[in-house]
Amino acid sequence: MDEREASLLAALPEQIHLAQRRAPAYGRILGGIDAMAVTTWEALAALPVTRKADLTELQGRHPPFGGFSAVAPGELARIFASPGPIFDPEARRGDYWRFARALFATGFRAGDVLHNCFSYHFTPAGSMFESGAQALGCAVFPAGTGNTELQVQAMAGVRPAGYAGTPDYLKVILEKADEQGVDLSFLRFGHVTGGAFMPDVKSFYRDRGLEVFQSYGTADLGLVAYESAAREGLILDEHVIVEIVRPGTGDPVAEGEVGEIVVTILNRDYPLVRFATGDLSAFMPGTSPCGRTNRRIRGWLGRADQTTKVKGMFVHAGQIAEVLKRHPECARGRLVVDRADGADRMTLRVESEPAAGLSEALAASLVAVTKLKGQVEIVPPGSLTNDGKVIEDLRKYES
Repeated sequence: MDEREASLLAALPEQIHLAQRRAPAYGRILGGIDAMAVTTWEALAALPVTRKADLTELQGRHPPFGGFSAVAPGELARIFASPGPIFDPEARRGDYWRFARALFATGFRAGDVLHNCFSYHFTPAGSMFESGAQALGCAVFPAGTGNTELQVQAMAGVRPAGYAGTPDYLKVILEKADEQGVDLSFLRFGHVTGGAFMPDVKSFYRDRGLEVFQSYGTADLGLVAYESAAREGLILDEHVIVEIVRPGTGDPVAEGEVGEIVVTILNRDYPLVRFATGDLSAFMPGTSPCGRTNRRIRGWLGRADQTTKVKGMFVHAGQIAEVLKRHPECARGRLVVDRADGADRMTLRVESEPAAGLSEALAASLVAVTKLKGQVEIVPPGSLTNDGKVIEDLRKYES
C-alpha cells in the first residue's frame, strides 16, 4: 500500500465517526457501525451506499439537507439547488469545492484572468470555479451563461488567459467572434466540465492552439478528478476516496472493469459517505506520465441507472446483480431486452465456463428476483463488452 492510500484509509475512521455524530442522517444510516474499524477497502465496501434519490427523499422530510450536513444552514456561506431539487451547502472556507488543483493542472497561475461561463445562480458551478481560481490568485470575470455577443465583447475587453464552462460553449463564443471579426487569439487555456467533451470539439480547440482540459465532479461532491497535460485519464483529487462498483449495488468490481463511481469525501461540513454518483467509469492502471501519482479513472463513460420496464414491470440493474450473486461461479452478466412475436423478451447473457444445470438455475433465479421469465445464454469469460452495461434495451421506441 502506498503512502497516499495509507493516509486516505487512516483518515476514514474519524470521518465516519464525524458523520455519525454531526450528520443526523448518517447517525441513522451508519448506526451500530464501529467507525474505528473502517480502516480497509473491504470495511468501507461493507458500508451502505447513499444515492441521490436518498438525498431528495430525506431533504423533503428534513429540509434543507436531509440530515446529511454537519453545519447549520445559517453558518454556511451559500446554499445551492440542483435539479431534483437537491440542496447543496457551501461552507465558509476558501476553495471549498477544491477546483484550484484542476485549474492549476490546466495552466492557470496567479495573475491570470479567468472568464467563468458557469452559472452563478441556483447551481454551484460558477462558485466552484470562482473560488478555485481565487485560491490560485487569479481574477475572475463572472460571465455566467448565454448572451454570446456580450461574452465576445467582454473577452475582447478584459483579455482573459482562459475560459471555464461547458465543453461546447467556448466553441460557440469563438465562432461568434470569428463571425464578428473579433480577435480572441490571446486565450491560452480552457477548463471544461458539465457534459461530454466530444472528439470533434477537442479537435476544434486543438486546431486553434488552445489547451483545453476537462474534469469530473458533481454539485454534491465538488471536484472528483481532473485532466493533466499527459491527457491520459483523469487524476483523482486528494480529498476523495473513490470506489468503482457494480451498477445498482455497492460491490466493488475488478480493476479496470467499468462500473459506477462511488465517492467518500473527506469534507467535515458535508461528510458524504459512499455516495453513488450514478456515473460510470473505470480505474486505469499505473500513474500518469505527468508525474502526479494519484490513481486515475477513464473519465465519464455514461450513466449507471439502467432501469427499464418489461411487460409492465420495472427491472433494475441491482436485480441482475442479485441474480449473479446467487451464482458465484459466474462473472459478468448482461440482461438484453428486445421484442419477439409482438412481446417483450429478456435474455440473460452470463460469462461462465459451461456447467450442467447452470442455465436452468440462472433462469430460476431470474424469475425469483424479477418475477419475469427470461432465456439464459452462457458465453465465454471475457466476451461481454467492458462498458458497465448491466441492462441493454434493444427495443425501438417511437419518437
